[in-house]
Amino acid sequence: MRAAVAVVTCVVAAAAGAGDPGRRTPVAVLTVVWGLRLAAHIARRGRGHGEDPRYDALLAKARGNRNLYALRMVHLLRGALVRLVSLPVRAASYGSGALSVLACAGAVGWVVGLAFEAVGDAQSARFKADPADRGRLLDRGLWSWTRHPNYFGDFCVWWGLFLIACEAGPAAAAVSVVSPLVMTYLLIGGSGKRLVERHMTDRPGWDAYAARTSGFFPRPPRRSAWDRTRTGVRAAAPTPVRPACSAVRSGPRSAASTRRPARS
Repeated sequence: MRAAVAVVTCVVAAAAGAGDPGRRTPVAVLTVVWGLRLAAHIARRGRGHGEDPRYDALLAKARGNRNLYALRMVHLLRGALVRLVSLPVRAASYGSGALSVLACAGAVGWVVGLAFEAVGDAQSARFKADPADRGRLLDRGLWSWTRHPNYFGDFCVWWGLFLIACEAGPAAAAVSVVSPLVMTYLLIGGSGKRLVERHMTDRPGWDAYAARTSGFFPRPPRRSAWDRTRTGVRAAAPTPVRPACSAVRSGPRSAASTRRPARS
């Protein structure tokens, strides 16, 4: 939906003669690429699995008409959220002037974010498809550096678009900052990280994984206390002492072998 907003905004701005084509076209392309990748991932993930269980759980709270409840709590709320989150795209589309260092930094942030999303989702899909990993926690690849590489990628994408929008002027920056702030709240404290981890805390090995892996911002995994103890024991192990005499290696000689021959 956000990709559609970007395309419509780009077309309307071009028809009105507002903004710089060298700015609004790249912003629209970045948003569409992000949206198409996410849509393809969700379609592959949901193939053959029916309705999202989170959607069913939400509708279970409905009092009265479930369709009206879904319209009010899902569709209208999502539409308002899309308009709010797409503020940087609209501000950048109507901005004027050539792209500068700030916009380049925003584009780099977008690339980093898309890479984290795509690689993290691909690693998760591969892990879930392997029957040998059933019942285990994914703690390899990007998932060893952060427990939510896909959410961190989304975070980078929208802060990157905000940096591009900042070049449209102070007013555009002041209005657009609401978008990445809202996204950050949703990803960390709203329906993202917090909701996912609520359903993961009872999984075997979760406490150890959470202790060594960052909750959001990537960093190298911490070594557990058991690993540090094992390393210390290995380092303190005594070095084998090499025997000083070859006779010890070959064993004691017999009395006959040590007796000198008698002189005639």
